[in-house]
Amino acid sequence: MHDASDIAHIIQLAVAPVFLLAGIGTFMNVITARLGRVVDRARHLEEVITSMAETAREDNIFMELGVLDRRMVFAQRAIYFCTISALLVCMVVATLFVGTLIEYNVAAFVAILFIAAMLSLVGGLTYFLSEIAIATRMLRVRTDLTSSKKP
Repeated sequence: MHDASDIAHIIQLAVAPVFLLAGIGTFMNVITARLGRVVDRARHLEEVITSMAETAREDNIFMELGVLDRRMVFAQRAIYFCTISALLVCMVVATLFVGTLIEYNVAAFVAILFIAAMLSLVGGLTYFLSEIAIATRMLRVRTDLTSSKKP
């Protein structure tokens, strides 16, 4: 049987992964907001294209839709990997509790789960960085608009 100090120690061990979980959740909120903006822009462009006559359609609209599609794919993958990472962190916390309660050494399993969580988070961050790179390349501001011209 475990006393209160054992449970308190388990909670102390679980605090760091819980903070990590909060950080992953915040990061996913950012990615989801970016994905929402991309989807809204794509829907707007699709409405523009359908309202235009076939001969008046511009190639740059189709090009932008292609870029937006790529951004959606990268954002979805980032969300996917971050969700897996969050689930693995939850499993780390649960395994710490269960292992202590049944008095079984779970150190190796916890280490494997944590490494998998970190690798998944690296994947999510990499896809996020790729999505940002695509967005930055697409949205270059013209240099003639950014140069300061004195009257």
